[in-house]
Amino acid sequence: RATLLLSRCLLKMVKGNIIVPEDILSFCCNGLQGSTSPPSAREPGEREEAPGAMASPPAARNPTEVQMSQLVLPCHTNHRGELSTGQLLKWIDTAACLSAAWLLLSPSNPTCFLLFLFFSVGQVVNIKAKVNRAFNSSMEVGIQVSYEDLCSGRHCSICKAYATFVAQGPLGSKVRLKPLTPQTEEEKIEYSIAAERRRMRLVHKDTLKDLLTSSPRETELETRDGSGAVPAERTRVESVELVLPPHANHQGNTFGGQIMAWMENVATIAASRLCHAHPTLRAIEMFHFRGPSQVGDRLVLKAIVNNAFKNSMEVGVSAEAYGQEMSVSRRHINSAFMTFVVLDQEGHPRTLPMVAPEPGDGERRYREASARKKIRLDRKYVVSCKQTEVPLSVPWDQSNKVYLSYNNVSALKTLVAKANWALAREKEKVRMYTLEEDKFLSFRIEMSVCIAAGRAFSLLSNLRRRHEWDSHYVSAELVQKVDDDDMIYHVVSQKLRNENKPQDFVILASRRKPCSKGDPYVVAFRSVTLPTHPARAEFTRGETLCSGFCIWPESEEMSKVAYYNQAMPGYLNYVTTNVAGLSSDICSTFEACEKFLLKNKEDLISRLQDF
Repeated sequence: RATLLLSRCLLKMVKGNIIVPEDILSFCCNGLQGSTSPPSAREPGEREEAPGAMASPPAARNPTEVQMSQLVLPCHTNHRGELSTGQLLKWIDTAACLSAAWLLLSPSNPTCFLLFLFFSVGQVVNIKAKVNRAFNSSMEVGIQVSYEDLCSGRHCSICKAYATFVAQGPLGSKVRLKPLTPQTEEEKIEYSIAAERRRMRLVHKDTLKDLLTSSPRETELETRDGSGAVPAERTRVESVELVLPPHANHQGNTFGGQIMAWMENVATIAASRLCHAHPTLRAIEMFHFRGPSQVGDRLVLKAIVNNAFKNSMEVGVSAEAYGQEMSVSRRHINSAFMTFVVLDQEGHPRTLPMVAPEPGDGERRYREASARKKIRLDRKYVVSCKQTEVPLSVPWDQSNKVYLSYNNVSALKTLVAKANWALAREKEKVRMYTLEEDKFLSFRIEMSVCIAAGRAFSLLSNLRRRHEWDSHYVSAELVQKVDDDDMIYHVVSQKLRNENKPQDFVILASRRKPCSKGDPYVVAFRSVTLPTHPARAEFTRGETLCSGFCIWPESEEMSKVAYYNQAMPGYLNYVTTNVAGLSSDICSTFEACEKFLLKNKEDLISRLQDF
């Protein structure tokens, strides 16, 4: 343990670069795994390795991978004899920073999704961390936590987390990170989807703001009976901690994990004052590091219950720092929102008393807590489900648009990054591949086209022009322009064989330009439902779970265009007929797509010449 802490201290500053903690986003009790998780990651409790099971040969080790094993001792536990959340946060922080240090040769800062389980004395917590992707000056570190019982020899995957680190040089100057090249299928999937997770994190504040703006101010307060409610002020906690050398690195900056542990402690006290019981932490939302603190600083930790729902409560926590000179104003260095439940003897959440917020800031915090709960539910049922568990047509609205868009693009990127694609057919320049999985047959069709990738991206992302090359499309009406990257279309297609009426779809089209060199242009499609476009008697309502285009630049005037589709049951017969060579309809359609792209490229050139 001492060696690990010393290693982290030494890695905190190399070549003049320092790491500045930024934020930890959503330690979530549901794991936030699913369509974004690599196939090799197990869901909690899904499978256990038998004692003495033969281990597979080790693959090439990622140089950023760090592994940590900690034996849970009595000093690590709470009053129930279980591993305290604060101690787990310290270990995760250490592992993530050590992983980041391998890439930068200087560490940065954190952002995660987590599942908390009850570890007991004598059990082992195994933590593995590695860098998923490096952007310009930030990186994402993936963290996996597993459980090991030394007596039975059983191992079980517990949760997956993501941490975002931001690097700064001397005097706050930016440090450009060196790129990371993924090697395995799992690493390629995480590398690809990291850009979507980053995008979702950056728009979180706007999502919350839009939700509060569109919601009536009095709705929640009017529908909840205020009689018997506990005044929020009674739950308020304030505590001070002195930062000592063991709490900091060799530069004197406080360890992020230590601050998180202190904040979790005061939040637990605030939650206990509401329920008069020992609460259990279930999630941490928006753990945001705003600035550093040093040895000798006093940290003032404040917590209050913002809102109490039927079976859970949200506690807001903040940390302020000041030196010995009281005349200097306090620095706000950290904030977080923590969700607690109270479990009965059978492990079920108990009903909680209501909270009466204070006028002004208290009412604002009360409404914001309700908005964050809705965002968590949207994320849970849209993003964190397994691909096979996501309803095909998820209802679309303003509050879940970010997560639907994320799910749409990440599902396609996951499909693209998978290995085991097999070449099924080749017709002149068109190549058709298949991927056989337990529940899905997917196909990919690709060819090289003499057109700039950006121009092909612009043409193929406009579904209103698809009927010009795809004979299956009759029309596509733009129903709603969500933003510059997301559009919703109502599509009408031809009649299917053995059907007496045409199909229609309500499709969310999400487009993404490359995040960095080597990334493709992406156009992803998935079905959604809109109240303005219900199923109608004259159509058979069709659905698509995952399909779309990826376009890679091969040169300034040459691109590789690939179309992916996870075949739905009603579409399966058509796909297998083409794969088996009994029809060339898919290849012919893609050849028509090439002609469409070339024709419109020439039209563009002639218009520029005339101008």
